[in-house]
Amino acid sequence: MTVTVALAGDTMLGRGVAEEIAVSGPHGLFARDVRAVFHEADLALLNLECCVSARGRPWDAPGKPFHFRAPPEAVDALLDLGVDCVNLANNHALDFGPDALEDTLAHLEAAGVRSVGAGPGVREAREPVILEAGGLRIAVAGFTDHPADFAAGPDRPGVALADLEHGVPAWLRDEIRDLARANDAVVVMPHWGPNMTSEPLRYVRRAAKDLVDAGASLIAGSSAHVFHGVAWPVLFDMGDFIDDYVVSDLLRNDLGLLFLVTLGPDGPSRAEAVPLRLDFARTRLAGPADRDWIFERFATACAEFGTAVTVENDRLVVAAPS
Repeated sequence: MTVTVALAGDTMLGRGVAEEIAVSGPHGLFARDVRAVFHEADLALLNLECCVSARGRPWDAPGKPFHFRAPPEAVDALLDLGVDCVNLANNHALDFGPDALEDTLAHLEAAGVRSVGAGPGVREAREPVILEAGGLRIAVAGFTDHPADFAAGPDRPGVALADLEHGVPAWLRDEIRDLARANDAVVVMPHWGPNMTSEPLRYVRRAAKDLVDAGASLIAGSSAHVFHGVAWPVLFDMGDFIDDYVVSDLLRNDLGLLFLVTLGPDGPSRAEAVPLRLDFARTRLAGPADRDWIFERFATACAEFGTAVTVENDRLVVAAPS
């Protein structure tokens, strides 16, 4: 018994994307062929890199240059994809303060989109979501390792924060163990490490091993804005999915991957990585030249972990070790 899970990385629907929504509406952000890939899956998850609200003021913090807020109708773009759950544990969930976070949670709930990683208090922020598909119970947990000033407290809205540089905290290890005992599979969505890196840092690799040892079936990371390699069953970073960001000619953060993972009680058995091209505030499937660059980059990144990649029907395939 298995299900297919669609997984996408940083999804930023604010700023220039919000301006596009104001002009043309939310339904044209993702090309039809991208939506079709999502619809191949039984469940769809992504990292929502913004708040969704018409309220709030920019979070005033030293060294915070960017504030991302999407309009309420942006949720319709998620519905077009069939998104079941989003991770809100990241460095933009509180960009416009607690009122905007409250609105984000309310808009998602009203649309039937579940969320993890943020809430009105630390208990809610750490609370997992249980999804059911194909006769399986799949637990989803989300957390971030930055920024510290966004951390939820007992009576303070915020995100589920885990300081990974000092090791995976006990609360997170215990939560993963409990979820693994009570469910068929556990998907962990960490927002970890700095932006614009080509590979995971040492402490991220160490944390990934600890989470797998605790019982995580699949780890789907984000934060770098650039896709990283796979060390089974860890997708260290899925890269960006939609945004209006400046593009690095070296790291090519305008090229990404959408993952379709076959997941069952024994863990993931196969991952298909579908190449993407991120235009300004729009996402489509990558063309031949972009696919070639993505193929080479991803295969090289995976090879560093001893992970083999094959190509099938313009998709990169990673199979679980036998």
